[in-house]
Amino acid sequence: MDDTPMPEPLRRAIHQLVSEAVANCQEVLRYTEPDIARDWKRMTMIRATDASDTMDMAAMLIAAYCERTGMASHTLQSYLQVGQQEIRAHGPHEEDHAQVAGLMGEKLSYEMLRAPVNRMRHQRGQRQAERAQRPEEDPQKLFTEACLHGLRARLCDDVDSLDSYLPPHIAELARKVASVLEEPQPATA
Repeated sequence: MDDTPMPEPLRRAIHQLVSEAVANCQEVLRYTEPDIARDWKRMTMIRATDASDTMDMAAMLIAAYCERTGMASHTLQSYLQVGQQEIRAHGPHEEDHAQVAGLMGEKLSYEMLRAPVNRMRHQRGQRQAERAQRPEEDPQKLFTEACLHGLRARLCDDVDSLDSYLPPHIAELARKVASVLEEPQPATA
């Protein structure tokens, strides 16, 4: 196992790309809020694919470095998990439609029910729809959302906007995150 640290220029490039992806993820969350409902369809897809593409760029930079330094092709392919790559250009698949049907409380057609993956995704959608009727309880999800919103608000110097579009409990936590990120003021003598 090679324990050589990542070269600093590559590390910084990866950090920049991850920061861009996180900003895009925050935008996805932002466009789910009711106050900007007019653009949610377009903007959530654009920002989600931007985040995905940015993370792909990060993976490809690392892969190019590894290939350059002699990593075996089969190892590289394994690490990139190329078998899991789905091409978005083909649009949503049948199983995606099955999950949306479950989310929306709709039944599947007989033809769609014939595929086990469609039944499984439909049931997943139904479970997600049931959970959506209850307040979010997963502290990790709530904290992640608050961190993304708080970070973005601090970077844009617009912490007051948090109250205008977030549920109060998320806004409160996002404000705390933003306050921790304030630049420390020099001590006065």
